[in-house]
Amino acid sequence: MPTGATPERPSGDLLAERLRTVQDLCERGEPLDKIMAIVRAEGLSPNDRRTFDAEVLGGPLGSRIETLVKRGPERRREVLGHLLPYLRTVDSRVKRELPVARRILCHLVESRDQEELIESDILQKLVTAASEPYKRVRKGLRWYAELPLRDELPAELYRLRRADLVPVTQIDEISWVNGRLTVSGHAYLAGLSVRSRKFNRATVVLRGPRWLPPVRLRTRRVLKPEATYGAREPGCNYDWSGFVAEMRPWSLRWRAAVRNTVRAAKRRLRGRPSVKDTTTWRAEIVIWSRRARAVGLLRGPVTGATERPPGREIGPRRWIRPVWTSDRALQVVLQPTRAELTDVRREGDTVELTVFLPGRSASKGHVRLGGHRMAADFTPVEGGTEVVIGLAIPALLSEKDSRRLWVEPKGDPAATVMIGSLPERRFIVEDREITVLRDRRDRVVISAHRIRPVITSARWSGGVLELEGSYPEPGDESRSITLRHRTGASYRVPMKRSGEHFTARIEPGAMPRFGETVPLSSGTWTMSMWHPAGEPVPVRFDHRALDTLDENVHEVDGREYRFVATRFDVPVLVVEESKPDDEKGAAGLYRLQRSFYPAQRSEPLREATVYVAYDGRQYEGNVRAIYEERVRRGDDGEHIWIVKDGAFVPPGSAELGLGSGIRPRVVRAGSREHYEALARSRYIVTNAFLPSWFRAREDQTVVQTWNGTPVKHVGNDLPHMARDPKPPIWHRQAAEVRGWSLLVSQSPWATPVLRKAFGYRGEVLESGYPRNDVLCLPAAEREELAAAVRRRIGLPDDARVVLYAPTYRDYDRKNSKVKINLQQAAKALGRDHVLLVRHHSMQATPVVPQDGFAYDVTAYPDMADLLLVADVLITDYSSAMFDFAVTGRPMIFYAYDMERFAAKRGLYLDLAAHVPGPVVTTSREVIDAVRRIDTLRSKYADRYDTFRATFAPKDDGKATRRVVDHVFG
Repeated sequence: MPTGATPERPSGDLLAERLRTVQDLCERGEPLDKIMAIVRAEGLSPNDRRTFDAEVLGGPLGSRIETLVKRGPERRREVLGHLLPYLRTVDSRVKRELPVARRILCHLVESRDQEELIESDILQKLVTAASEPYKRVRKGLRWYAELPLRDELPAELYRLRRADLVPVTQIDEISWVNGRLTVSGHAYLAGLSVRSRKFNRATVVLRGPRWLPPVRLRTRRVLKPEATYGAREPGCNYDWSGFVAEMRPWSLRWRAAVRNTVRAAKRRLRGRPSVKDTTTWRAEIVIWSRRARAVGLLRGPVTGATERPPGREIGPRRWIRPVWTSDRALQVVLQPTRAELTDVRREGDTVELTVFLPGRSASKGHVRLGGHRMAADFTPVEGGTEVVIGLAIPALLSEKDSRRLWVEPKGDPAATVMIGSLPERRFIVEDREITVLRDRRDRVVISAHRIRPVITSARWSGGVLELEGSYPEPGDESRSITLRHRTGASYRVPMKRSGEHFTARIEPGAMPRFGETVPLSSGTWTMSMWHPAGEPVPVRFDHRALDTLDENVHEVDGREYRFVATRFDVPVLVVEESKPDDEKGAAGLYRLQRSFYPAQRSEPLREATVYVAYDGRQYEGNVRAIYEERVRRGDDGEHIWIVKDGAFVPPGSAELGLGSGIRPRVVRAGSREHYEALARSRYIVTNAFLPSWFRAREDQTVVQTWNGTPVKHVGNDLPHMARDPKPPIWHRQAAEVRGWSLLVSQSPWATPVLRKAFGYRGEVLESGYPRNDVLCLPAAEREELAAAVRRRIGLPDDARVVLYAPTYRDYDRKNSKVKINLQQAAKALGRDHVLLVRHHSMQATPVVPQDGFAYDVTAYPDMADLLLVADVLITDYSSAMFDFAVTGRPMIFYAYDMERFAAKRGLYLDLAAHVPGPVVTTSREVIDAVRRIDTLRSKYADRYDTFRATFAPKDDGKATRRVVDHVFG
């Protein structure tokens, strides 16, 4: 804060600094020699060196080495060249206590011939096996890992030690029951089943300062089948891994009293007054399971109320508070209130806070806001000291981060200011606010930011979530709440405002999307409000209403919804598909793939057709066209659509305007019915790889339509597919391709490319792409359909439509930035143009301002509709160029990263030599090309004809008929 004070700087710690540096270098993917230079640097004491070696080998450096040894002989040579000299300097006790796989790896590096390790796949097999759940076997009283080379290496190397027996924990609830702190959840040792109470004990232990005796909580095991469903290890049963632990406050009180007495005596000997200190205990769990013993931290709060456990006042200004650390570990704190906020008021351009220090008389001192120290008025009063702090509003408004408030009387350590029973305050300053709030531990937090909507009430009414709250921004402009998924997908919900009060209705099972409704996809949806100034404003939940918030699961149409406040007051909507218990987790997946699916493959085939488009995520493309053609012909056979996460509802003949009688069957992706459908259906039509567990039967017909003629390298032509030994994805692809009965190709040019890329030797049908038939409809029918699509998107009737449809970047998938300057484009092109932005589904979804010029159509169901209405296409290395060539309309190729893309991914096509439009590299050039598009159209006319004849000669409106006639007769 710009108060003129000097921020405090913490003292350095060489060991911690080295560990952080190695962690950062490994996370950034820096070269190994740079990392090893830090690892082998001198300056650490022998004890610190042992600690450092154990941490880096068991953590970031070990993970980096495991990644590198899987990347071929050259990388293994590099790893061994650095690792062997380093391991010779590491204490043998450190290597012995490493996790089992890294212990074995270190032994192999030190004992085997280097050339043998470099040229063979020994190390790769080891780290691959260790990265998956592996079998654990008991011999006598000890447990061992079932990993490669067990017959060749000493058995002691495979013994599971402390680093391997780490409890897996989850905390479901923390509450106070009859004056006792109660903690419940589950905890188990991975790979060791706990089917009953027999040979199965657990004890929660609170450990405080070293010389204080630990607190052992009364702990009992309880039945918790949910732990089995959510486990990573298939075939393990953790039904009796649940626990409930209880603690009486007295157990902490007398220990804290003893500690405070000792510390007070020490302070008095130094001539300082005694201070009531906070005492912190970390929560551990000790597990005895099937003759194995392990100790670990209690971690993993369930999202919601468990993240904000309630504290309890056990005496005047003395609290016991369960709290969570930054790494989600549980601690219990006995905390005296040494500083309490008693008043907050605004005086002109100053926010004035009054703090009371009970039992302490001080006339001098300082306060700290975050890391900044400043002056304050200390005045002794009856029973303690009153501190008055003045914070300049202009200085507060210039800050961005929330800051905690501390008081530091002269001669005493700093005391956190607690908010106590004082109401929270908000001060409005034009379109911003200054807030004095509590955090989850009741500490005072001061911040300044744009005025935020605060939810005060959330109610479920049927399948609708009704929100009410306060938003005191001046003016009555309309606002909307944005729900955003981690993938970048977003929806806007209108806010109805009346003065400072607002309401919003969210129907998560029927969110509007281009004239239809779809459910929110699974995952966590955050909430924000987009401000007209061009920035998102977070939405928060009122702290006073948190205790009344309904965080239970609400099931609507086979989907589960939870509205929760996470990280204390951040509202999120958590969505999941409803699944039977036997389909959940790794155990359910294991049973479906290893037992149910093989059994179904032995059953007779049904005359049914399964349609899978993009793993069940979309109803579009070649798969859609083939299905609709069969419905148009009146084929009333069994039609099965695989749908992932409720992404769409396939239409029947009635919805398609083709009469009644044909209704497709919808099957949830990953369900038991999904396995049964792929195992027993005669025909399977898809445009991407099928699940890795699928194996085609001899009498099944698998039609692979693929998702476009490739411009960028695919399949075996990708760089990583040439590694030796071959990566797992190479083997998966080979197994998949062997099951294809027919590959649909768009052109004679595409056929050899696809054959080589996939190693496919079967039948190819050069029919053209069925999805492009819609682009070849008679003019009147095409215009009618295009007008309907324009209305669905909300486009002006007379505007020229420019579609920007780039492909994804392997090296930059999280980047959601639109590479065209939208402001410049809107200014240059004017109101008679609109820009549709269609990012690839494998690229982060962009944030596109809804300003009447740019439209985000990334979530639009079918790309063919967008090509139908587009007057100009801007693309790069996408197969959309071949599809759009059918229309004869102009194209612009925005290849701002062509050299990098070609080097990283590879291209089949020389854009400069073949594409029927200008290749540009800057946003300004793109805009200029759109302005001159009519001139450019004639310039590239001859090349356009050649391009279409080469890459889309069969796209004549009859491709779907050719495919259906060929496959289904």
